[in-house]
Amino acid sequence: MGNLVERVHAIVLSGGSAYGLDAASGVMKWLEERKIGFEVTGGVVPIVPAACIFDLGLGRGDVRPDAAAGYAACEAATTEPVTEGSVGAGAGATVGKALGLERAIKGGIGSAVEETNSGVRVAALVVVNCWGEVVDPETGRTVAGPRSETSGTFVSTLEALRERSPLSPFTGGNSTVAVVATDGVLSKEQTFRLAAIAQTGLARTIRPVHTPVDGDTVFALATGGNNAAADALQLGALGARALERAALRAVLNATSLAGVPSVSDWG
Repeated sequence: MGNLVERVHAIVLSGGSAYGLDAASGVMKWLEERKIGFEVTGGVVPIVPAACIFDLGLGRGDVRPDAAAGYAACEAATTEPVTEGSVGAGAGATVGKALGLERAIKGGIGSAVEETNSGVRVAALVVVNCWGEVVDPETGRTVAGPRSETSGTFVSTLEALRERSPLSPFTGGNSTVAVVATDGVLSKEQTFRLAAIAQTGLARTIRPVHTPVDGDTVFALATGGNNAAADALQLGALGARALERAALRAVLNATSLAGVPSVSDWG
C-alpha cells in the first residue's frame, strides 16, 4: 500500500509450484495485445499477481501450466459459473496429508458468493491444497482429512500431530490460494482489509491452517461496479463466509485422480 500502482488487471491461480508462475506471462501477453495495463512510456505493463499450489507429487511433475495455458485461459474466459472440483488449478490439489500423500483426499477448486441487503456482492474462488483437514464450520464435522483404515472415515490430524516429530510431514505439497472479489466500491486500503478479514474463512474450514509447510495466499479485488452502500467490515465478514463455502465446495466437488480418492469415492 502507498505505492504508485492502484489497480491490477488479472489474477492467476495455477498449479505446478513455482513453475506454474509462467502462466502469468501468457496472461500478460493477452492483456498487452489489447493494450490493457499500467500505462508507461512505450506501452502498457499489465499488473498480474499470481500464486501457485505445490502439486508436483501427484501424477507427472513435469506437466505444468505454461504461458500458453495462461493465454488460453484468457481466451476461454466467461461470465458463466466457474467449473469446480479437480480442474484447472485444482487438478493436482490434495488435502489431509498428516499421514502422507498416500493417505490424502483429493482437493480442488471451489467458488461461492454472498450478497448484502443493498445488493453488493462478494465472491470467493479458492484452490484447496492444504496439509490440514477440511471441516464444515457449521457442524465441526471433518469433511476431508487423512484416510483411516475404514472407508469413509478419517484420522484426526491433531492426534496425528501429537505423535509425529516436528515438521516431519512435508509430503505431497501444499498451499491454499484464493481470490475474494466484490463489485462494491473500496479504496486500496479497504481492499487490503477485505483480504485480511476474508482469509479467516480458511481458518474456520482448514485445521491447521497457515502452517510452515503451506504457502496460503488470499488476493482481494474491488471492481467498483456497484455504488450501493457497503464497507470493508461488512464485505470482509461476508467474504469470509463465501470463502468457507467455497473451500467446502472445492473438496466436495473434487474427483479421484492418480490413486487419490475424492470425498465422494471414499465415502
